[in-house]
Amino acid sequence: MGLEPVVTPAQAAQVDDLCLICLLMSTPRSAAIYARISSDQGGEGLGVQRQVEDCRKPAVNLGWDVGEEYVDNDFSAYSGKVRPDYQRMLADRASGDRDGVLVHHLDRLTRRPRELEEFLEVIDAAKVRHVKFVTGDADLGSGDELLVARIMGAVAAGESAAKSRRVKRKMLHNAELGLPHGRSLRPFGFEQDAITHRPDEAEVLREVAERFVAGESLRSLCTDLDQRGVRTEKGSPWQTQSLRFVLANPRIAGLRAHNGEVIGKAVWEPIISEDLHRRVLATIASRKVSGRRTPRAYLLSGLLRCGKCDGTLYSSLRQDSRRYVCLWPGPPRLRQAHRGRSAAGAAGYRVRAVPAGQPRRR
Repeated sequence: MGLEPVVTPAQAAQVDDLCLICLLMSTPRSAAIYARISSDQGGEGLGVQRQVEDCRKPAVNLGWDVGEEYVDNDFSAYSGKVRPDYQRMLADRASGDRDGVLVHHLDRLTRRPRELEEFLEVIDAAKVRHVKFVTGDADLGSGDELLVARIMGAVAAGESAAKSRRVKRKMLHNAELGLPHGRSLRPFGFEQDAITHRPDEAEVLREVAERFVAGESLRSLCTDLDQRGVRTEKGSPWQTQSLRFVLANPRIAGLRAHNGEVIGKAVWEPIISEDLHRRVLATIASRKVSGRRTPRAYLLSGLLRCGKCDGTLYSSLRQDSRRYVCLWPGPPRLRQAHRGRSAAGAAGYRVRAVPAGQPRRR
């Protein structure tokens, strides 16, 4: 008859403590939940919200404490563009602030094999293996599971490449038919369908295009639009870059462009003529080459100076009359003295001929 080992109460307590320590060491104290979706045209974030909710449940079952939820909404994992929250999560993993990751599926984490290897390097350097996926068979706990994850990553990259080819072909086909490109934000001058004109904005585009080729600067036009309360399609004040982009866009001339090249007529009616569009492009090109504004076609061009700051005055249309305005960038409280004056009352300003190349007097 063999002797049974005798375990004292003190020894049993030590075993329980060791088991508890092992359990605590194998459980993340501050895990990260990561969610991503490639396209969210509505901007509501419902897809990523579902992913986050699906990750919270296994976190509770596993006993993981979630330190933060990282969400990249409307970000592709295949394009290679920076995903802000993904990069922030990697930084937190590298610093030790996060010791576990929960993701809905491997393809939500990445669709690029090279990026997967970079992720594995980060968790290997941090000596962390707490990475779980809600769906899919991928895991990162052993060599065999890493192999499966790499294979799944390569498959996801292949799927994304095939989808990209299909999307690009469809976009080219739509462009050849003259159809508008899908977008979440309507273009200025058009309704949400990107085909129907918005009359008040279309009229602004015609007016601004004519004034631009006549010699007015983009800066002067932006100032005028701002004073009149005309905003961009986003509701923001006009900037020279945004106004230049809209004026140079072939769509306002009823032309369909694809990858920066005009390939034919569009299905929508033009807002400005093709001739005016060509003159706009020529004016933009000439100003880039010369580095100066196009000579103005107004009677007092280059002759009027502001009586307050000696700055050059610019012509600006006001309904049925033309005014000369100073664009002095002084403090707002002092701009009242720099308001424009009508052409009929221009005698109140000093007129001085300035020879070409002479520096402006301050």
